[in-house]
Amino acid sequence: MNPTRTLHELGQSLWLDNITRELLNSGTLQRYIDELSVTGLTSNPTIFDHAIKNSPMYDQDIASAADSRTGEMLFFDLALADLRRAAELFQPVHERTDGVDGYVSLEVSPLLARDTESTIEAAIDLHRRGGKRNLFIKIPGTPEGLPAIEQAIFAGVPVNVTLLFSREQYMAAADAYLRGVERRIAAGLNPAVASVASLFISRWDVAVAGKVPTRLANRLGIAIGQRTYKAYRDLLASPRFQRVANAGARAQRLLWASTGTKDPKAPDILYVKALASPFTVNTMPEGTLKAFGDHGEVGEPIAADGRGGEAVLARFAKAGVDIDALARQLQDEGAASFVKSWNDLMERIESKRSSMRKAS
Repeated sequence: MNPTRTLHELGQSLWLDNITRELLNSGTLQRYIDELSVTGLTSNPTIFDHAIKNSPMYDQDIASAADSRTGEMLFFDLALADLRRAAELFQPVHERTDGVDGYVSLEVSPLLARDTESTIEAAIDLHRRGGKRNLFIKIPGTPEGLPAIEQAIFAGVPVNVTLLFSREQYMAAADAYLRGVERRIAAGLNPAVASVASLFISRWDVAVAGKVPTRLANRLGIAIGQRTYKAYRDLLASPRFQRVANAGARAQRLLWASTGTKDPKAPDILYVKALASPFTVNTMPEGTLKAFGDHGEVGEPIAADGRGGEAVLARFAKAGVDIDALARQLQDEGAASFVKSWNDLMERIESKRSSMRKAS
């Protein structure tokens, strides 16, 4: 049994954090499903920007788009076309798991991050346009995003909550999800609306690199993961969740995001190995997925009580790291980074459209 299969058998879903038309057309994504136990996929503006930049497969669609379509409209046309195809590849997983797994994810425009009402409208519209039950809409778990998450869940839209960096941010997102579910139950609606809560890992270690003792290098993200995993397991065991589960609700699964190793001196499978845990998802870059498939190791899963994490976090506090303040900073920086990536993507689409039309 290869390492990815072993990790899958442990109870963790392995998702690919990438999508391109080349992956779809070449059969590579299907091969990852068949050979590396990949059961889902995530995307973001940066991923699509790289795909459109590096592949001519989008050029014809961009060139032939009507003038009335803005860069944003055209982007969502392109992205949904790719994600529908990916969703079809994962449909057997979705059916086999009765809707627990087999999802693809599309993000609302990050320009709406501070606009709750517009985020709600966009989430509902994108899911409708996608036309696939196994399409997650990504909404940031920022203070402004939380009401949108609740309302989207109440509207029956599966949500991938993104840009979470701490236990407290995760718990706020989980609360928003549960409020949406509880409202559905009160309204007599089916409460089985799927969701994942995406906790970003490696950015913690990048943020403190060179600022803490060497012995603490590349340990902060994992410790945050352990702390958050305890909160996740505690929530699953809570009377509140058990009441909605008794009415037919799903658990919002915890998803490990940003799990590619950024430090070239650290093992390339560092976060995948450390965050092995049942009933979670790990979405990983293509290079990390292939590395784990080649030489991955599956050790002991994370303890339900997050054992070890708090002791490590105490060492970081002693070294002068304010975890709460850094979590807020990372979320703000993440939101700003997504906006930049979005603007870069819009500029690339418009530039391509203009240059191709001039050439013709």
